[in-house]
Amino acid sequence: MTIRRSSNDRLGVLLVLAVGTFTVGTDAFVLNGLLPAIAADLHVTESVAGQLTTVFALTYAIASPLIAAFTGDWDRRWLLAGGMALFTAGMAGQALGTSFAVVALARLLAAIGAAAFQSNAYVLAGALSSEARRGRALATVAAGMSVSMVLGVPIGVLAGTWFGWRAVMWGIGVVAVVVAALIPVIPEVRLPAAGLRARLEVVRRRPVARVLLVTISGTLAGFTVFVYLPVLVAPVATGAVLSWVLVGSGLGQVIGTTVTGRATDRFGPARVLALSLAGTAVVLAVLDLAVRSLPGTLLLALFSGVFGGMLMVPQQHRLFTLAPDAPTVALGLNGSAIYVGGALGSALGGVVLAAAGPAWVGPVGALAAVAALGAALRSASPTTSPRSARTATPPAR
Repeated sequence: MTIRRSSNDRLGVLLVLAVGTFTVGTDAFVLNGLLPAIAADLHVTESVAGQLTTVFALTYAIASPLIAAFTGDWDRRWLLAGGMALFTAGMAGQALGTSFAVVALARLLAAIGAAAFQSNAYVLAGALSSEARRGRALATVAAGMSVSMVLGVPIGVLAGTWFGWRAVMWGIGVVAVVVAALIPVIPEVRLPAAGLRARLEVVRRRPVARVLLVTISGTLAGFTVFVYLPVLVAPVATGAVLSWVLVGSGLGQVIGTTVTGRATDRFGPARVLALSLAGTAVVLAVLDLAVRSLPGTLLLALFSGVFGGMLMVPQQHRLFTLAPDAPTVALGLNGSAIYVGGALGSALGGVVLAAAGPAWVGPVGALAAVAALGAALRSASPTTSPRSARTATPPAR
């Protein structure tokens, strides 16, 4: 691994990466809040419009390992800049698209750009940090995704109500251009090249595969519900009120992500992960009861955000420990696993919504969270304890 540092402060680099994940996260999540308007504009049902999330997630899952394999030991700054350029083009395509097919194609392009940027952002955060502070570095970058739910998504929903959903797409594209302009503050970082064969070799390691399975199933549980949240809370929260529900969810994400960084470093990732999945299962199990009143809906959003925000940092930490010789590959695979889970969850939620109705979406998500918890408990091993994490061989610098 080669890292050429300039006089730039490391915190500044992490903040640039966090702003990038904020931008990508706003696009990934704001679509859910705008789902009714998009469905009406494109003349499709809400369950069909929800598949735009499936398109994004599935494309990201496939593109992430392919990009990493074909870019080898490139300077990571080129990948960050190129990813933002593609992402911006995808946002413009969504803003201009007049049919479901065109908008879906634009989301595919945006997903490729997001894959190039976001997976490398997490890899850089881990590579530029020490073992003792890796959890906090990863949490800083992950906080961009959480803040997108606190600020980006609610503001996007309000702007969509006032100016239309296409204006929201243009706005996200403008922020992406700003992020691209800030990329030169990042030092040159080159990581060991890893082709598809190496990636397949890493995923064949049983402990790594088990961690990735937990990522898929845990993300599936959340996306089964969150993609269709505007439909589920429609009796008590629409328009501006829906924005406050999304603020509650995003605030919970920020709390969960912030607490998780230090908790993972102190208690180990296995305990934090178990708490995240158990809490998610409970919250989703009571969803149908909670959404019968606005206070219940707000509490549901807050706690679902807290437990959901606790999921990814311990997973990333475990992968750094389990694959110290190939952290770039492992985190890239985890990024793909996140979006595989997102694609499966949004597809599953759409099927349940169309076939059984809103009342069944929460229980199905809760069952998925219970399955993820079972997989997490089975995958727990001494190598993920705080002591072994400290003694694991760090990646070469």
